[in-house]
Amino acid sequence: MGKTIRYVIAAGLLGTALPVSQAEAATLIVDVTGAQSYGAFGTIQNTVQTFNIGALSRITGIAFDVTISAFDPSYLSEALLGFTGSDVDGDGVFFTPGIADENPGTGSYAGSADLTDLGLDFAVGTDGILRLEYFESLNDASVSPDARWTGGTLTFTYDEVTAAVPEPATWMMMFAGFAMVGGAARYRRRTTRVRYA
Repeated sequence: MGKTIRYVIAAGLLGTALPVSQAEAATLIVDVTGAQSYGAFGTIQNTVQTFNIGALSRITGIAFDVTISAFDPSYLSEALLGFTGSDVDGDGVFFTPGIADENPGTGSYAGSADLTDLGLDFAVGTDGILRLEYFESLNDASVSPDARWTGGTLTFTYDEVTAAVPEPATWMMMFAGFAMVGGAARYRRRTTRVRYA
């Protein structure tokens, strides 16, 4: 009976000593200068950037201050940015800075969006990769590329999932738990020999 109780207490100590994951707010600033879009999402020539922001980090917002040039007959409203995890078929957002600008030429756009408020926040995969692809909603075959992001930045806010570092008292509890498990196992292996005269 005593062996079982010791083992359960040790397992309970181990259970409370394990670190817990928590989210920590972070930002990623991306320089868009020189990014080009040639065709639809997935077109091989489109500029793609990848950033490791940590496994299962949740993208919660975007701020932008960018300048884009669209080459005639392509419109500024056709230049898009897709940001997803490395699994492009998973969750993500397609973003159009010049959404109402139905003209070729150069335009500058600034603003921000809280993706959580819009219901568009998403988590990257276990590889931690945030993937950006600059693409076109309509490919104008007479120009190549259709658009170039000539300057500015994108600022992504995200909740980074981090493992909590146990405090010294927690480490002591964990070591005590291991010692009790070891003691229980050792106690269980003892054999009793009986001699008859």
